Amino acid sequence: MEKFTQLHLIAILLVISQLAFAQKDRKKDDRYGYHFKGKNQRSAKFSFDLHANLIVVKATLDDSDTLRFILDTGVGSTIITDSKRALTLGVNYVRRVKISGAGEGEALMANVSIGHSIKIGDIVANKQNLVVLDEDVLKLSEFLGVPIHGIFGHDIFSNFVVTIDFENKMLTLTDPMKFKYKKSMGTQYPIVLTQSKPYTDAIAMVSKEKVIPMRLVIDTGAGHALLLNAGVNQPIHLPDRVMRANLGRGLNGEINGNIGRVDKIRMGTIEMKNILASFPDSLSFSMKFTSDVEKRQGSIGCELLRRFVVTLNYHDGYMILKPLKNRMKESFEHDMSGLDVRAKGDEFNQYIINKVIAESPADEAGLQEGDELVFINNQNVKELTISEIYKVLSKKEGKEVEFFFRRKGELKFAYFKLKRMI
Repeated sequence: MEKFTQLHLIAILLVISQLAFAQKDRKKDDRYGYHFKGKNQRSAKFSFDLHANLIVVKATLDDSDTLRFILDTGVGSTIITDSKRALTLGVNYVRRVKISGAGEGEALMANVSIGHSIKIGDIVANKQNLVVLDEDVLKLSEFLGVPIHGIFGHDIFSNFVVTIDFENKMLTLTDPMKFKYKKSMGTQYPIVLTQSKPYTDAIAMVSKEKVIPMRLVIDTGAGHALLLNAGVNQPIHLPDRVMRANLGRGLNGEINGNIGRVDKIRMGTIEMKNILASFPDSLSFSMKFTSDVEKRQGSIGCELLRRFVVTLNYHDGYMILKPLKNRMKESFEHDMSGLDVRAKGDEFNQYIINKVIAESPADEAGLQEGDELVFINNQNVKELTISEIYKVLSKKEGKEVEFFFRRKGELKFAYFKLKRMI
């Protein structure tokens, strides 16, 4: 279970104001936009990395060195989060735009650049527009422990049938006109596209045998299992037991809310129990997107989706879910240490404690904000990814954890047992 079940990359709901991309010079070209390299090619397959439950795809921009992008169904534009890298690529800007997203702060300003090429394996996209953030406010590299340069998604999903094999970490992109559904692929569920986002009505919450229908965004750009809008005017309410938490960071600042458990959800004949769900505050999330929230109850992220082979077919309006037997048996767990760790340094292998939850095992063991982790259970942290560190910290209640850490240059030791806090 990854730390991003706390929504460390919350569904990025991007609203771009007054953005009219200039395409006056576009020539009539069947090869414009995303397409296969081969003229008669029907599909392409390439590997991806999974960090903190998020799909990281390697791509090149204008023949650059390899860059890393989050594959996000909820993003309508290609976003460059690393403005410094954009400058080294010689990106020119044509206008300024205002963008809004989750978080308690104000809208951000960003730059628009046009006419770029993107290559992903056997996939090419020409004359693409970019939205370049002034500042890397999301700090994705620190959360994931690898350099992250941007986010893209919608154009890929809208041009191809996309199959995400989480077990083998493989993406298969197929020409929609050549794709044929087979029962062996899994079960079909209808999806609807609204404002470039895929929604499903196929998932219902079951609480005390009461079935609550839900409309949820399918969000590959979020690491949580479920994000739910709870409130007086919503059919969903907070569970009796919740834990107050910082759920992550959106485009406009911190995301605060609660973490709790949902008794059961149902998708056709599939039932999943005791699922962790994030309930963001209206101030930091729901109030920003009132019209959107009225139409939906939340989103499903990759902590839930990674238990399936997922196929999204925008062209014909359905998704396919094929359960992965071993992963369906895994419980949904939250961090059991009370630590929020960030990856720092040029190679993102220096791990610094960002926050410690009060009265948590880590807090009672004396760990503090700013401490640098050196060894975990006798293993040098430089040999671990941040995702592997969080697996250790959410593995099993009662498991003993030993830390050597550095505080103001002095090496210290801490010991505690993991404790389920929610």
